[in-house]
Amino acid sequence: MWAALGWGALAAGSVVIGAALGLLRRWHNGVVGFVLAFGAGALISSVAYELVEDGINSGGPWPLGLGLALGALVFYFADQELERRTSGSSGGLPLALGALLDGIPEQLVVGLGIASGGGVSLALLGSVFVSNLPEGLASSAAMRDAGRSKGQILGLWTLVAVCCTAATVAGYGLAEVLPNEFATGVNGFAAGALLVMLTDSMIPDAETKAPGKAGLATVLGFATAMSLSLLAT
Repeated sequence: MWAALGWGALAAGSVVIGAALGLLRRWHNGVVGFVLAFGAGALISSVAYELVEDGINSGGPWPLGLGLALGALVFYFADQELERRTSGSSGGLPLALGALLDGIPEQLVVGLGIASGGGVSLALLGSVFVSNLPEGLASSAAMRDAGRSKGQILGLWTLVAVCCTAATVAGYGLAEVLPNEFATGVNGFAAGALLVMLTDSMIPDAETKAPGKAGLATVLGFATAMSLSLLAT
């Protein structure tokens, strides 16, 4: 259990580090957009290599497809409610929502893997950092521009990190009673939530802030995370 807690905290803590970097100074829009696009590329790689591929190999296409649909619907309706409550000015909150809906199931699967004796490789941990840091940085910068205080922003991202860490421990504790199909469905849920967030929020914001450079940054992020994922296999 302590291993699950330690690895979970280390992986989840990357979003807090990213948020702190976003508050360190006022970043130029071009920099934020480039970082957003890089993170989007890393997350696309995470969907392809760590969530979808692993899910199909472990539990098959049906649990994965069900999880994909559920994750997409949950993020869509949660984001719609968030937009309604903030009167259309969410200021980076969709990225935090996406990190939560992705991070909890993803780290739940990490806990299941640790309990089964699979452990966590440094390459996989590096891939998590590559995708989480840009989310935290870009979201905290947008929240600050929307008028939220540093304390509110860091508090929100700390809460996200705590929830994701708890998910790792929960996965470790539930490993003996949950079938492989459950882990596959969880992978699908994370992938579905991520894909909607990427399409509706992260990539459009990146292109708006860094026009003409977002595509290149996305490919660079994808290539970096893909390399780390392949090293982990």
